Amino acid sequence: MLECRDLWVSYPGTGVVLKGVSLRLKRGEIAFVIGPNGAGKTTLLLTLAGLLKPDRGEVLLDGGSLWEQIPGARRRIGVLFQNPDDQLFNPTVRDELFFTLNQLGLPEGEKRERVQKVAQELGVAHLLDRPTFALSAGEKKRVALASILVYEPEILLLDEPTANLDPATTALLVSTVCKARSKGKAILIATQDTTLAESLADRVILLNEGTIAWEGPPPLPREVLERSGMLAHFTPCS
Repeated sequence: MLECRDLWVSYPGTGVVLKGVSLRLKRGEIAFVIGPNGAGKTTLLLTLAGLLKPDRGEVLLDGGSLWEQIPGARRRIGVLFQNPDDQLFNPTVRDELFFTLNQLGLPEGEKRERVQKVAQELGVAHLLDRPTFALSAGEKKRVALASILVYEPEILLLDEPTANLDPATTALLVSTVCKARSKGKAILIATQDTTLAESLADRVILLNEGTIAWEGPPPLPREVLERSGMLAHFTPCS
């Protein structure tokens, strides 16, 4: 579905961030990419989404070059940024949820039905007329996710979706991700929360210093967590 092969990405003045990364996302799977700060998690998601162009290597969608399928491919890929303030730009929550649907040219009735459905699912129906700048951090995260799910992409790339959220909002987002998996969507989540990854992932990819240090189903071996400096982010279940 979506994959990258031998991906190398760098930033001017920063140097190489991703070094030969290869991975493939599967339908109906939740994969987690974990790693310490600076490992390249966000860069990987942005490159898979076609928002960054690699120096070397390729990103493929259904076996063909992602870049040759843009802008149409963007309809199939939903990206949740780590900071929702980087994502929300419309005056109200309602405007935010209608924005992409308006670009797709859907009938008015279908647009209203989709907006109402996703707003109910993510608990933001009461916020539809609220200015986006006036939302709390948790509300912004839910609205940002709703603005993606409303156009029903096949692939979800989520950057730290549960960071700084209260337990109730975290549970809601986890439930939403599980529902997306049951619908056959491919989901890749970037996080430092190894406990969340082990409880939810079908597959975990450990990224460290721009390379894949380990990949497989949970649980992660303790020695792998120690080598990558991620053990401090792991809280064993009691």
